[in-house]
Amino acid sequence: MSDDRPHIPTTTPSSYPVRVDARLEPGLSRGLWLVKWLLLIPHLFVLVFLWIAFVVLTVIAWFAILITGRYPPGIFGFNLGVFRWTWRVSFYGYSALGTDRYPPFTLADVPDYPARLDVDYPEHLSRGLVLVKSWLLAIPHYLILGFFIGGAGTVMWRYSESAPVSAGGGLVALLVLFAGVALLVRGIYPRGLFDAVLGMDRWAIRVAAYAALMTDAYPPFRLDQGGSDPQPVPRPDSPSDTTSGTPTETPPMPVPG
Repeated sequence: MSDDRPHIPTTTPSSYPVRVDARLEPGLSRGLWLVKWLLLIPHLFVLVFLWIAFVVLTVIAWFAILITGRYPPGIFGFNLGVFRWTWRVSFYGYSALGTDRYPPFTLADVPDYPARLDVDYPEHLSRGLVLVKSWLLAIPHYLILGFFIGGAGTVMWRYSESAPVSAGGGLVALLVLFAGVALLVRGIYPRGLFDAVLGMDRWAIRVAAYAALMTDAYPPFRLDQGGSDPQPVPRPDSPSDTTSGTPTETPPMPVPG
């Protein structure tokens, strides 16, 4: 007989549709971070124009969502590319100092680069939320991010053309400065500092994507520290054997003779 029972998922949903991953690379230069602001000038020049286009296209997407309830896929792909480019430059620069590998000049995902970002494309977005997400609903997050990244907590300012070399206040800037001094003196990047910095960067990027209308999922008030974004967690009542990675088989019922 066929089993008509409803399918029970074996994992819980991912914590958030914006995923930010990064790995701290070993053997970082002791003094390169002192001149990265100079090395990043070509990227900053390009990012100025990319973020101008980002803002214009986001306005177009706002009207499209209000009318159709959908984010135009082409605009979504471009804006996601700008986020990826900016995150790679930020990770190389003064939002993390997590790698000495120079960021590539591309909007595409670069799987082997130590900083990656992805956003699930939403099939449908609320026409009503688009009116209040960026300026009203995100205010509590802006206040928190003001402590993390300084200023008034303007997310899009931090993750725009000025983000990689921002010299403003905030806890991220302070911790990255401590990490730079540790590199200069001892040649090591304290892992605890890296994990905390990545947690705050991840929080800011989630809010930035929400403010840019790329998701209706409200950002969690949670500091997910470390380089890896939280993955789906196996359900305790999963019918699969998670230790071996193979489903457990039910023994056959005895057939009366």
